[in-house]
Amino acid sequence: MKNRLVIFDLDGTLLNTIGDLAVACDYMLRLRNLPTHSFEEYCSFVGNGILRLVERALPEELRTENYVKAARADFLAYYIDHIDEHTTPYDGITALIDELQQRGYKLAVASNKFQAGTEKLIRKFFPTIDFVDVCGNREGVPLKPDTALIDIILEQAAMPREQCIMVGDSAVDMLTAHNAGIHSIGVTWGFRSREELIEAKAEQMVDNTNELLAAIERI
Repeated sequence: MKNRLVIFDLDGTLLNTIGDLAVACDYMLRLRNLPTHSFEEYCSFVGNGILRLVERALPEELRTENYVKAARADFLAYYIDHIDEHTTPYDGITALIDELQQRGYKLAVASNKFQAGTEKLIRKFFPTIDFVDVCGNREGVPLKPDTALIDIILEQAAMPREQCIMVGDSAVDMLTAHNAGIHSIGVTWGFRSREELIEAKAEQMVDNTNELLAAIERI
């Protein structure tokens, strides 16, 4: 049995959520008669929470505090009801999570997605997994790459930092791991590029879930 804690990012790591995020953003933009964006643009917008996603989707001249808050409210009103229509686990992820649990790893989620959305997706796609904690964006807790979410999970799991691994698809996740003093593994199947992971000094990088399992086992 492995005495390790594996903390997963959600969007772009466990789940391909970009379709539902894009549809909800397009809905919000059409309400305002504003231009929508491409798949590639949305991939570059995500990773820092819903507020920043909405802000990046808006024309620069409309990015005032009040306008962004109103746009975010419209986004969330649509997104929470349509959050799982186009979202799916990445290839091999469900089997990987099951295998890690069977091998005795402790598992957790640390996401910049809002808490209710994070919990809803985890309940739907991983109903049999006993996660130590599922941490999303909540009031009073800063987003990754701040270490606050990792600190909450580590306290809940009662695990030392040297036995903790952060798995994610972006520089935000790699920087979070570095800031928290834990191991990092970058996955290349998500929303960001291999080059971004290299620049963010990912400890290991993997291209599929078989490689991810082997990378986790090496730590």
